[in-house]
Amino acid sequence: MSRFVIGLVSFAVILAGCTSGAASATPTLAIPSTPTPLATQIPAVAPGTTAEANAALSQTDSQGSITVEITPVDLAAASATIAFEVSLNTHSVDLSMDLAAAATLTTDTGRSVAALTWDAPKGGHHVSGKLIFPALVDGTPLLEGASQLTLMLTGIDAPERRFAWDLPF
Repeated sequence: MSRFVIGLVSFAVILAGCTSGAASATPTLAIPSTPTPLATQIPAVAPGTTAEANAALSQTDSQGSITVEITPVDLAAASATIAFEVSLNTHSVDLSMDLAAAATLTTDTGRSVAALTWDAPKGGHHVSGKLIFPALVDGTPLLEGASQLTLMLTGIDAPERRFAWDLPF
């Protein structure tokens, strides 16, 4: 933390010296005496679980040039959708693809659905967003009677990527 504060103060001093104008006073930077908590980013948690338990559900696939990390977000039986947080990271491939077009969710009961949406920015080398699936298949809850859930991605710099979770968590 102290390296960060020193770096921030140094940057402010250098930036002040590089700006044009008649500023003759030395810039000051207010530094809080106690660290500010990082509680502004609340992780999405599956209903009835803790953030730690939800993080334990994360899975990573590093095939090809893209690393894919997927975490179930909401598997509540009453939900209209099933959502997953997805992070795509690479240093060599443009990530402007529509992940929804490459994603399928299946259960061990034989039910299968295609993704509805990929809610993420287009392009870049580090992209994060939500992959959303319908929770119903022909009027029946996708997860009803299931003991395993599999998310399949095809053609994302690898022929196939499988992510599987045993139910219930």
